[in-house]
Amino acid sequence: MNIRSQNEEALLNRIRRAAQGTIESSRPRTFSLGVGDDAALFRPTTGHETILTCDWFLEGAHFLRQKHPADAVGWKCLARALSDVAAMGGTPRCFLLSLALPASHTGRWLNRFLGGLRRASRKFQCPLAGGDTTRNQKILINVTVIGEIPAGRAALRSGARPGDILYVSGRLGEAELGLRVLKESRRTMRGSDRRLRKHLYPEPHLVLGQWLTKNRAVTAMLDISDGLSSDLPRLCAASRVGARVHSARVPLLLISEADRRRGFDPLQLALQGGDDYELLFTVSRRSMTRIPKSFQGVRLTAIGEITRDPKVLLHREDGSEQLLVPSGWDPFRQV
Repeated sequence: MNIRSQNEEALLNRIRRAAQGTIESSRPRTFSLGVGDDAALFRPTTGHETILTCDWFLEGAHFLRQKHPADAVGWKCLARALSDVAAMGGTPRCFLLSLALPASHTGRWLNRFLGGLRRASRKFQCPLAGGDTTRNQKILINVTVIGEIPAGRAALRSGARPGDILYVSGRLGEAELGLRVLKESRRTMRGSDRRLRKHLYPEPHLVLGQWLTKNRAVTAMLDISDGLSSDLPRLCAASRVGARVHSARVPLLLISEADRRRGFDPLQLALQGGDDYELLFTVSRRSMTRIPKSFQGVRLTAIGEITRDPKVLLHREDGSEQLLVPSGWDPFRQV
């Protein structure tokens, strides 16, 4: 880590202290050398493949400095990266943090950010291994997660076959609703507002992903980070198949009448909303009986089927069908 400033060592010591709070569980030791040297020394587990993933979390694109609580930024920057490990059925081992921030935010804001990051690190048993810091006018965060999975067991996007049943975990659209409520508010929202919870503090389904792959229940899987309408076509493209989603089966959020009057449509939130970090997976018909209606309190819903025709269709309750056009999050989409 290499900020060259009067307060560099104090800042780095605070990050190191936060890292000390991320004590490993009884799993095999992750490091032979951790935070504090030029680089960490990672100890892989025999018989496992290593999962590598990284994720940007940028002020202005992914969070708003004046509206998002700093502890939520710390929690979410790690949680969203861990969701990629969950989508492969893996176990996180450690993470690297690259952080750029203005000098004005090296005090209270940083303390709260590190508090949220430490809570996520402890909850998901993923200790900090190192990283880099620098100064910038905007807050820029990059998290790299190292995970692992028994060799040959990883769930990929490319395994879906015609006739497979399409499942999703949880309810869709909750995070998008929270984001819209947050943006429309003229005041700083409280993190305790139930509408904001999933947007501010998402929880990657690590245990569910591990269970699905351990039991060889899935043929393909990914996490919904950009919205169902955008992520499902990616799974289909990788598997060279199509899909039919039944709108009546999509697990929608319960929305208040006041929010409905404001134009919030639960189905559109579910199809287009990003940041849900639910798991989207396919199961062969003969394996359907192995999928429970819920797993550790998380609802599992069959919402459609995989088709030979490469189109991705939305089947309406009236029997009509239309192409499911990708309309979720895309940083390069022309507005």
